[in-house]
Amino acid sequence: MGTTPSGTAQDNMFVGALLGAMAYGELSAFERLSADARYSPTLHDRAVLSGIAVAKFRHYEMVSGRLAELGIDVEDAMQPFQASVDHFHQRTRPGDWYESLTKAYVVDMVAADFYAGVSAMLDGGTRELLSAIRKSDEATPVLRQLLKKALSDDPRLASRLSLWSRRLLGEALTQAQRVGFDKDVPASLTTALAEQHAKRMSELGLTA
Repeated sequence: MGTTPSGTAQDNMFVGALLGAMAYGELSAFERLSADARYSPTLHDRAVLSGIAVAKFRHYEMVSGRLAELGIDVEDAMQPFQASVDHFHQRTRPGDWYESLTKAYVVDMVAADFYAGVSAMLDGGTRELLSAIRKSDEATPVLRQLLKKALSDDPRLASRLSLWSRRLLGEALTQAQRVGFDKDVPASLTTALAEQHAKRMSELGLTA
């Protein structure tokens, strides 16, 4: 994973910025999930969410390592995105356990779709990093199963979580615009993100 970008200066700036945003996203996800674990209805559920938080911190360390390979200070890379990411989390603060699960799932999957959509714009080493993170990510199936169980136990949650998931998607797409990535990626990616989100919500029994 030690190869360095060989494209134009603009390409290299995009990679550095993307990794900086990703690093702060993973770090803030660790903090958010650690805090949201307090909503857990059981100690088992608290342990599950805390475990996902730990995995997010490992991802942060992996991204930090890649930035170091590229000669970029991780704090310098993250700093431009701190305010916008913090603003996103302030606007999407969950009100209970079910909203916490939904937020973790939606944000994880939209981010994964985004990184997959821009992978062709990245150097080989950074693509390897994203692949390694994706392969090591055990959170998605766990979150999906927890949501399915919650919706099965209480079908009345579907209406509320459908609305919540739509808000999360809208805020996530606005976040991409706020940090400026919409200027660098194909316009069709936003449509693809929305379509993939809708498909996943439908599979959970939620309307997008």
